[in-house]
Amino acid sequence: MANQLDLEEQEQLDQLKHFWSRYGNLITGLLVVVLLAVVAWNGYHYWQRSQASQSAALFDEMSKSVATGDTALAQRSFSDMKERHPSATYTQQAALAVARQAMDKGDTDAAKSALQWVVDKSGDQGYTAIARLRLANMYFDAKDYAQALTLLDGVADEAFAALVADRKGDIFAVQDKRSEAKAAYLLAYQKLEERAQYRRVVQVKLNALGVDPEAVAAPKSAEGLK
Repeated sequence: MANQLDLEEQEQLDQLKHFWSRYGNLITGLLVVVLLAVVAWNGYHYWQRSQASQSAALFDEMSKSVATGDTALAQRSFSDMKERHPSATYTQQAALAVARQAMDKGDTDAAKSALQWVVDKSGDQGYTAIARLRLANMYFDAKDYAQALTLLDGVADEAFAALVADRKGDIFAVQDKRSEAKAAYLLAYQKLEERAQYRRVVQVKLNALGVDPEAVAAPKSAEGLK
């Protein structure tokens, strides 16, 4: 009986040796790949946490500079954030804050530069939309209506569609393009929620052009019921 067990064990051992000689390198290679993937995954998340922590510290420094009115320090902090953490959310927020500070100080060039950086570099549609709208307002004030419209046309976030349409209406209105202004304001009015206070502002603009938005909407609603 003992000899039989010894033979079975030897046979199993031989099979194991054969299996390992054939597939051992492949298994070892796969294990190495898996282990490297785990290490890379953990390392990447550690790097992300480290980057987020560093960008948060720089953002805090920049925010304090904005609060105290130290424009030079705020600009330096923002420059550091652009260089070290260009894709961080904090850096995009910093750009908008620095642009606002520059506008308050009357430095339109610095404000445009910060906002344009968001337009060019941000991968977030929301931040890009805000930057485009603010830049469009600046070009509107400078009477560069073509550039303002170009910026507005580039807004991709549907959440800002009403504001974009309203600003386009303002541009068309000052150019005395009444039909285009009416269409833009009507779109803004329709995009805004009924309870939105700004809807009343748009309604006033439409009324000034001789348009009653409720009267325009009523026939369309009636047609839909037919």
